[in-house]
Amino acid sequence: MKHFKKLIGPYCFWLFVLTFVPMLLILFYACVEQGTAITTFSFTLDNFAKFFDPVFVAVLVRSFFIGIVTTVICLLIGYPVAYAITKFKESTQTILILLITFPTWINLLMRTYAWISLLSKKGIINSFLASLGLPVFDLLYTDFAVGIGMVYNFLPFMILPIYTVLSKMDHSLLEASNDLGASPMATFRKITLPLSFSGVLTGITMVFLPAISSFIIPKLLGGGQYTLIGSFIETQFITIGNWHFGSAISLILASLVILAMALMHRLEKYADSSVAGEDR
Repeated sequence: MKHFKKLIGPYCFWLFVLTFVPMLLILFYACVEQGTAITTFSFTLDNFAKFFDPVFVAVLVRSFFIGIVTTVICLLIGYPVAYAITKFKESTQTILILLITFPTWINLLMRTYAWISLLSKKGIINSFLASLGLPVFDLLYTDFAVGIGMVYNFLPFMILPIYTVLSKMDHSLLEASNDLGASPMATFRKITLPLSFSGVLTGITMVFLPAISSFIIPKLLGGGQYTLIGSFIETQFITIGNWHFGSAISLILASLVILAMALMHRLEKYADSSVAGEDR
């Protein structure tokens, strides 16, 4: 085993180069004054203080609001879909999961451009409405377009973890509940839902975290009128060239994400301990 431990050396090296070095550079840029050379830098916290301007706070609040709405809609759609899939025989379940994951094989940018062709004024949906003599709508560059793009792209990441937990559930517990006279709703509320809580929390994490930092979907489907935290960071790095302020925003967002993940972890442990307590 000691011989094989040496094989992890290259992986640790690349992990350090590709993960920790960029993080250290972001931390460095966030804590030094703009325009200073790397050999004559001076530390400052102005880049962090600048973020607490009401305009920038509003961008952060809007990003969290969009992320929460997207997560809630994905959960409301994803849980029933995952639950329904587990009711089919195994071969059918495999096909249905394949169909759900199939869009994720295509690049996110291409999927978002496909929605532009669907929602534009001369797109497929409006062309169909016009052929029926119905009025056309301005679907693109609206809240609806951004919302449907976010839900469409992140929905599989809610369905998969919930399905995984539900499909591995011990069905003898459900049979025992039915034998004891519990109604289907009581069985779902007392057994299925608590046991699937870990999958729900994993799905929330997998949807919420990328949703709040997404910038391609709001930029393309929102027509530039949506300034979320992800697109704001991209603008600071790419368009304005203020790497110092962009790095400070990235660190603030990363801190909030870590706090959210810690909260999810505590909720998951609490749910597991509650289920274990009920079992005893």
